[in-house]
Amino acid sequence: MPADLAVIGLGHLGLPLAQAAVAAGIETVGYDSGPATDSSLTAAEIRRMSAAGFRVTTNPADLGRVRTAVLCAPVQLGPDRALDLTAVGAAARALAPRMRPNTTVILESPVHPGVTEDYLRPLLEEGSGLRAGRDFHLAYSPSRFDPGNRTYTFANTPKVIGGLTPACTESAAAFYARLTEKVVRARGLREAETVQLLETNYRHVNIALMNEMAVLCHDLGVDLWDVVRCAETKPYGFQAFRPGPGVGGHAVPIDPNYLPHTTRTPGHPLRMVGLAQEINARMPQYVIQRCAALLNEHGKSARGARVLLLGVTYKPDLADQEGSPAREIAGRLLDLGALISYHDPYVAGWRVREQPVPRAESLYEAAAGADLTILLQHHRTYDLQGLAVKAQLLLDTRGASPAGAAHRL
Repeated sequence: MPADLAVIGLGHLGLPLAQAAVAAGIETVGYDSGPATDSSLTAAEIRRMSAAGFRVTTNPADLGRVRTAVLCAPVQLGPDRALDLTAVGAAARALAPRMRPNTTVILESPVHPGVTEDYLRPLLEEGSGLRAGRDFHLAYSPSRFDPGNRTYTFANTPKVIGGLTPACTESAAAFYARLTEKVVRARGLREAETVQLLETNYRHVNIALMNEMAVLCHDLGVDLWDVVRCAETKPYGFQAFRPGPGVGGHAVPIDPNYLPHTTRTPGHPLRMVGLAQEINARMPQYVIQRCAALLNEHGKSARGARVLLLGVTYKPDLADQEGSPAREIAGRLLDLGALISYHDPYVAGWRVREQPVPRAESLYEAAAGADLTILLQHHRTYDLQGLAVKAQLLLDTRGASPAGAAHRL
């Protein structure tokens, strides 16, 4: 049975896109070589999508005869900090032999400028025998889906589109206009790709600034959280970011120094991005230093200390653990000889270094019995005022507890 849309890659980008398409009445098939892995959608939501006609397949033959194909393959940094495009290539190779003339192909995976034209385009043309811009439309659109955001949804978040040709841009814009209230046309593919680069690096650089301010303010005895509360009242020139134990999520910051040689620019571009990565990567170790200092101040050693970790996901009120600093912090605590346990209402089982971590079933009892409780992620279900009363020591890395109720980052 043919579909109007094929979403290739059913992870944190693909499933929400498919959900929006199904809600708009678009016949949609989802393709993935493995099971759907998005954790921002509930099982009930996926069942409703299926009831509305959404089909999931692992057979690439089902990609034939679609009018639009959106590639949402996962992209991560490799050991050399270059982007690993393996999944994008696999998605292209699955689609290309089934493509028909006039198909619109859109890439949403986070990539560096040039990937759509220099990497994806040859794979599609070679596999299909068609030419991009003449026989089929090729475009890029940075994903802006924010899982768990109740204010900005797929429908009211503007969608940026950039095509290989003006006709490619218009074809992609016509598709997204069925899903969102506003479509923004970029000048071309590379401009649209660079939007993703700018938005992701902007977040990481500003979080790095706040992480440095957190360390500085602690050393000076200044309440950073009060500083931010006051600063964000400025109606112009300031956007509030907040520090934390690390930076999680799927969109990785891209330092141009790690781009393929053919797309590098001369000199040393975006040095702040590399510095921001260094600063953010240091935060788990800083959390450990604060933990050890707190225990020491109360006559306890990290070795043998019972430490409870609250919230091990990268974002509040979601089960997604991608990039969460919790696992690194837990590993460092183990290295110090601490006895760790965790609590997270969204994570039924958790492993660190291939070993299961005990899960606290009774939150308040666990906090009362722990030498130190560390809030790593603030889920709405956590009553931090109540936890502060029960816990022997509470370190809040998110600044979510009432002033004076806990030690804050």
